[in-house]
Amino acid sequence: MPDSLAIAASDVISAAELIRGVAVRTPLLEFQPLNEAAGGRVLVKFEGAQHTGSFKFRGAYNRLARIPKAARASGVVAWSSGNHAQGVAAAAKLLSIPATIVMPADAPSIKLENTRALGAEVVLYNRLTESREKIARELASTRSTVLVPSFDDPFIIAGQGTIGLEIIDQAGQAQARVTQILVSCGGGGLIAGIATAIKAAASDINLYAVEPAGFDDTTRSLLTGKRQTVAPNATSICDALLTPSPGALTFPINQRLLSGGLVVTDDQVRAAMRFAFAKMKLVIEPGGAVALAALLAGIAPPAPKGGDTVVVISGSNVDPNLYAEIVAEVQVVR
Repeated sequence: MPDSLAIAASDVISAAELIRGVAVRTPLLEFQPLNEAAGGRVLVKFEGAQHTGSFKFRGAYNRLARIPKAARASGVVAWSSGNHAQGVAAAAKLLSIPATIVMPADAPSIKLENTRALGAEVVLYNRLTESREKIARELASTRSTVLVPSFDDPFIIAGQGTIGLEIIDQAGQAQARVTQILVSCGGGGLIAGIATAIKAAASDINLYAVEPAGFDDTTRSLLTGKRQTVAPNATSICDALLTPSPGALTFPINQRLLSGGLVVTDDQVRAAMRFAFAKMKLVIEPGGAVALAALLAGIAPPAPKGGDTVVVISGSNVDPNLYAEIVAEVQVVR
């Protein structure tokens, strides 16, 4: 692989072949109200339409399907605030692999319920006082199971990168001239995979990682050249993006391929969710809305060369009570 990076474009193509017919080829959508609000053409890659309501199924299936059949009976262990949990649980069910997921006790109820409904065993932890990764690694060691990280794994990254391949193809069908892509970022696996696919096909497209305020570790890492960490007391409604630092595998990829990072506030995320509900008729979870928030708030730079922007909406698994509270203010959207 080039420059010792975790994956190459060929790995993303291999992942696309493996998940074809299993994962959903999610739509690339266009909304006139969004074009008007952004002052240019915008295409939305809607991963809320993926199995389990987020992009995570792609990487999870690509990882689990690579496990030799003889080793599947021992099962897998993963840690997640919810979306990776559901992705792993769904992939494990399809492949008849037992799954145990370490999840925060304060995860949105819909994510906990859906993970259990898919047949996975859920082990709860306190995100303020316990390490989910430590618990998962101890379980994997004790049970002799395969550990499935949420982002720092070559097969996970490659699976998420299949979104990039779809964007290239679908944008061409839509006769779009994409020069900029905005992607939500937690540990960096999603944008690392997408960037790997995109840059191999069109090196002049700019990609930006978008993070919630307080969890801008990738943005700060890109600026300093070294992996940064999040303050212990940081909080955000974007539960899917609350990772403590960029991945050891994902950061070198993103450092090489991204144009930078963007940061949005929780209020800007709420406004984006309301806009999506009122003007786009899409349900988006907070973590899935950050890229849209950066565009609507004017934080994202104009698309280079007068081109078009792609916004990746990464998921729709929002807590019902939180969502009701946020969209109740929908009348403020004009």
